[in-house]
Amino acid sequence: MQDHDLAVDRLRHRRRTIPEQAQLEALEGRAVAVERSLVDATGRRDEVARRQRRLEDELAVVELKKAEEQARLYSGTVSLIRELQALQAEIDALKRRAGSLEDEVLEAMTEREPLDQEVADLEAQSVAVDEQAAGLRVVVAAAQAAIDEELVVEEAARAAAVDGIAPAVISSYERLRTRLDGIGAARLVNGRCDGCHLSLSVTELTTANRQPPDALFHCEQCGRILVR
Repeated sequence: MQDHDLAVDRLRHRRRTIPEQAQLEALEGRAVAVERSLVDATGRRDEVARRQRRLEDELAVVELKKAEEQARLYSGTVSLIRELQALQAEIDALKRRAGSLEDEVLEAMTEREPLDQEVADLEAQSVAVDEQAAGLRVVVAAAQAAIDEELVVEEAARAAAVDGIAPAVISSYERLRTRLDGIGAARLVNGRCDGCHLSLSVTELTTANRQPPDALFHCEQCGRILVR
């Protein structure tokens, strides 16, 4: 039973420490960091894009207004000098505003260009990380499945080994296993406990040899059940 418990412990440890699992967790952490950076960069890019669209819309309105005023100026419908001067002044003001807006649009475009590239780079990183993670998940799942198959065999063998052992003995063994690093029973090999690796005294060995084969005997050093 102890051998099967140790085998189960080793298999569970292997399952928890699959090398690719650590790589996968690192990649998943990287994916979270990339996603955060992508959200930040996209937000900054979109803010500049909204500003650019707003400026372009305003520029379109100004250009339309300027075209309308110029059409009036040359249509002949306005004949008074004072009205013509006022109309020309309005057109000049619209031209200045259009020029200013064109400069702001160019500034927004210049500001947006590196942000577009940053977003594109982060999106590419996100795709690459996701692809690597997907590959590792396949490897991890296969390794886990193989270990799980071994666990089923060992746990079944452990259940078979328990059959016929007195509940009190099992209870004592489980308590010792919990307290003594998973080893509640150890073999007595050449007068030495295979659990703590200490030799038994002559008196203890003599007592052990006089005990019936099914009697519980404990190491005087570590307290483990000794299997003779």
